[in-house]
Amino acid sequence: MTSARLSGSNAPASAHIKLLDDRRFRALLSDEDWGRLPLATWRRFSKRVADGDSVVYVGLVDEVAFSDIGWWVAQAARLIGGPLPTGRDIGVPMIVTVTEDGATNGQTWTRICARKRGFPQVIHSAKRFAGPTGLEEYVGFGICMALRIAVEGETLTFRSTGYGLQLGRLWIPLPRWLTPGDLTVTHSDLGEGTFRFTLDVIHPHYGALIHQSALFREAVS
Repeated sequence: MTSARLSGSNAPASAHIKLLDDRRFRALLSDEDWGRLPLATWRRFSKRVADGDSVVYVGLVDEVAFSDIGWWVAQAARLIGGPLPTGRDIGVPMIVTVTEDGATNGQTWTRICARKRGFPQVIHSAKRFAGPTGLEEYVGFGICMALRIAVEGETLTFRSTGYGLQLGRLWIPLPRWLTPGDLTVTHSDLGEGTFRFTLDVIHPHYGALIHQSALFREAVS
């Protein structure tokens, strides 16, 4: 597995790949909000590669927490492909690959999280610039999550606004009792090519269920 050390050259491994100007995320924000993002964040979310090409980020998981209910929710989610973290290991490598999907005009995200014992957990999802908010994440088995993007301080934030079952072009909203609660993902630039990714799932009745944090930088050649 690629080393998860966060030091080294800042030259991206994808430097040989043709980069395109990507305005898909920017179009979901006001000019004022977009302008509050750090330059490094702006560059990451304006980077678009050709269909089938990928950008790779390497990182280290530094925080994981589950409530008792949250742990069972994460395990139950394996029935739809395991889109939530399932392990408590920290100090383990995580690799994220973002691949351009020309067929859907979106991106395929693959997250590989090592475990101290056994095989890594692999999570697949697809970000699509569609749906009621203009951005949705498809996790498989017909399950989609509508996302609303915002800037809070200098942090780029993605918050779930609803879950649905996608059948072709038909979107059927799922009742709240069938969902894990509100999901929030943040991207915070830390300077020197490093950023922090966090994931939180909070249920309206049971409170905080799942928290994960990891430090990343773009893979180096």
